[in-house]
Amino acid sequence: MEETDRLFACQYCRVNSYLMPDDFFRYVLPHSAKENQDLVYFPYWRFKGMLFFCGPSGITNRFVDVSHQAIVTPYFPISVGVRSQAMKLRFLSADMEGRFLKPRLPFEEVAANFEKRFGKALPKPILHQAHVGESLSLIYSPFYLKDNLYDAILDKPVSAKTSETFSLNDFDAGNPQWHIRFVSTLCPNCGWDLEGQRDALVLTCKNCNSSWYPVGKKLKQLKFAQIPGNGDNTIYLPFWRIRADISGISLKSYADLIRIANLPKTVQNGWDNVPFRFWIPAFKIRPKLFLRLASHLTVSQPRQELIPELPGKQIHPSTLPVKEAIESLAITLADFMKPRKTLMEKFHNIDIDAKSFTLVFIPFNEGHHEFIQPDYQIAINKNALALSKNL
Repeated sequence: MEETDRLFACQYCRVNSYLMPDDFFRYVLPHSAKENQDLVYFPYWRFKGMLFFCGPSGITNRFVDVSHQAIVTPYFPISVGVRSQAMKLRFLSADMEGRFLKPRLPFEEVAANFEKRFGKALPKPILHQAHVGESLSLIYSPFYLKDNLYDAILDKPVSAKTSETFSLNDFDAGNPQWHIRFVSTLCPNCGWDLEGQRDALVLTCKNCNSSWYPVGKKLKQLKFAQIPGNGDNTIYLPFWRIRADISGISLKSYADLIRIANLPKTVQNGWDNVPFRFWIPAFKIRPKLFLRLASHLTVSQPRQELIPELPGKQIHPSTLPVKEAIESLAITLADFMKPRKTLMEKFHNIDIDAKSFTLVFIPFNEGHHEFIQPDYQIAINKNALALSKNL
């Protein structure tokens, strides 16, 4: 299984299960040490996701995949480096042998250090920063102690000589008391098999026309709709349509949007009665393209009739949780708000409170190199979408 997989298919009974952790996933890096070595697993916090910073010169974005010690100590490496990306991770299980050191450093403190490091070189003041598509996990890296402290992945010493004051007894340790919950993917409504790709967060039932997503320890029914497409080679991409209360500026209608975004349009009669909605990708993609899609579609404000039926054609998996989409609302507003001077003056007074959401499937026509949405003049490179599975 890949670390992004959320669906597990049993090879014996051919039943699918949805993987749900109690808090966050825990992984173990593979070792190459001899069998008679007593392994010690050192914990590292791993943060993977998109970072956005809004400042006087615009919005800066980057994708990050970084790790940091979950115990402050000079004896173990500060991070796992590129190993979390280059090596195959295994899910931690309670029956794994070895001594697992317990984390001492809370992730919030590590995250603050990440933000400070990445925002250090940016122009000040930073009006807003957001983590979107944030994936938090704990990675255990194997070591063993002989005449020296050894990296069990390389089977080589961590340093030339370990300090005489070093002792594993200084660290709290124990067996991993953690497990993954396997939730049945039978439709809670009709008992039919739910469908979804391996990394999908949203599962669908074509028998009773329903969709489901994880909330707490179970699957909850999700409100959804589609904008019908008429192309022969069509793929439906999921977007979160989010209604929010916005204070600090007047942004309740399509007419308000035209004024806020300084669009080259004349406000027509009735547009004050057309409610404003955010449209945010429900799938992970590179941050620059993510923000462009969110801003462009939100400014476009799709107004076609929404049909509460699942598309009959291919659906791209929903891999971005709605709570992460909500984290992007302020940065999306900052991207289309014009002029820049108005943004600098008013943004610190703006507060966005998400009230409701719907998952909307939008049709894209498949071209040679791109997926194209002609109504909103959007094109997404196929490779960019395919590579997003690694984000």
